[in-house]
Amino acid sequence: MKRRTFSADGSGSANSVVPQLGRVLLATLSAFGFAHSAVAASLQPIEFSEAVHNLGYIDLYVAEHAKLFEKHGLTIHLTAAGGDTQAFAAVLGKTAQFAVGDPTMVEMSRERGGPGMVVGTLVQRAHYFGVSKTVAPITDPKAFKGLTLVTSPDPNTEYSVTKKLLQDNGLKVGTDAKIVEVTPGTEIGAMLAGRADIAFAQQPMVAAAMAQGAKVVFDFSSYMGPFCNTGIMVLPEYAMAHPEVVQSLVDALEEAARLTYAKPDYAKEVARAEFPDLPPDVVNKAIDMELQYKIPAQTLPVDRQQWDKLISMQKYLGNVQGTLAYSDVVDNTFSNKAAKTAAAGAGVTVAVSK
Repeated sequence: MKRRTFSADGSGSANSVVPQLGRVLLATLSAFGFAHSAVAASLQPIEFSEAVHNLGYIDLYVAEHAKLFEKHGLTIHLTAAGGDTQAFAAVLGKTAQFAVGDPTMVEMSRERGGPGMVVGTLVQRAHYFGVSKTVAPITDPKAFKGLTLVTSPDPNTEYSVTKKLLQDNGLKVGTDAKIVEVTPGTEIGAMLAGRADIAFAQQPMVAAAMAQGAKVVFDFSSYMGPFCNTGIMVLPEYAMAHPEVVQSLVDALEEAARLTYAKPDYAKEVARAEFPDLPPDVVNKAIDMELQYKIPAQTLPVDRQQWDKLISMQKYLGNVQGTLAYSDVVDNTFSNKAAKTAAAGAGVTVAVSK
């Protein structure tokens, strides 16, 4: 599990409440030229859970490296949870204030009388590519008949879109085509080891597989079109108690989304820092593909049609009843404001790399 802390001075999280005497001391230090420590101490620490560390979430990493969270008064401690369910569970259990993952988790929770709210989109298309060393590119999904496919486990989105793809084309899972479920992030390895004909995976694992001779034989982003793949999730009670924190976080991510597309070379620099163990050309290729297929969110407000497409799929698969109104689960108040503010701005300044 990857744990990283980012703050304005790189020193880690700071307490959000500074006693009166402490504020006086900080003011005194500032007067003598030590203002940097005062700024760092004023940052609001946030626990943030991501489903899986992957480049579909490049907007999130750009926000970190460009210090956009600090710009808006936050310091983020990011943890990779290991799946969509685990990421949202961190929010439900209040070990994280925010999570990103399949927003179906919120719909499921609300239908069962639980809490949850989606305040933005982080990934706007299904960011899964089918890669193989033995299968030719597939243009007709009926050609998946007789093949073994590997995905992350149900109910992760990767599994859901694969199952829906097969069923939509008259293929019965387990009879006409087989799905092997593995730990998120290990799909490529299972395919290379011969456990499956095709692996459905995310970046940068896809680009890494291509570097080992595999080819992309199918992509969900083109097949499904715009789709609310990944949402920003929070508890309503937290949003009500701390609306300024939610707004700050969404503001930072909105700026980052625009920066990702405006400065792809910077996005590549960030991606290489996030995946230092992979060859730079592999990571660069992954970002090229992410942007080519318009996978990361270009703006954060949750599009109603993209949301309806997600819920329709999950209802078809039996994961949700689909009885809730869009406004019962999605609150675009924060993201609409962030988009309006970002559109009116003059651009985003990129933090200087050291």
